[in-house]
Amino acid sequence: MAIKHKAGSVVKIELESGEFCFAHVLKDPLIAFYDLKVKEIPPINVLINSPILFKVWVMKYAVTSGRWPIIGQSPLTEELRAPVTFFKQSPMNDNLFLYRNSEIQDGPVSAGDCEGLERAAVWDPEHIEDRLRDHFLGVPNKWVESLKIK
Repeated sequence: MAIKHKAGSVVKIELESGEFCFAHVLKDPLIAFYDLKVKEIPPINVLINSPILFKVWVMKYAVTSGRWPIIGQSPLTEELRAPVTFFKQSPMNDNLFLYRNSEIQDGPVSAGDCEGLERAAVWDPEHIEDRLRDHFLGVPNKWVESLKIK
């Protein structure tokens, strides 16, 4: 039976340490990651009330392959349904653009306009796992660093 990648699914991400992080599947391909790392899985209502660490696009196979098993369902809150703005940088001239709902919204814009935004990119699950591990270790993540504004 195929595993569905469906908005509202809550997934478990196991790290090598035997600890778990969690994420909420949003509108495909967007996933929200919680700022929570535990050794035992808490009730869904506890983990979904944790702060959101980041929201990025992720390859669908992270969920459909079973790599990140679905542990429950929870309706998307207003915060989780809100559009996410990313930035894109032109490889031709380094111009920056704001990107939302699969469309360029504004640009060119300044680097300041992009501060605090994620680059528009689709992440592989292993890169997300590295990012979560590094976050909880308090060290810079090479994937995040590679996606910063040039």
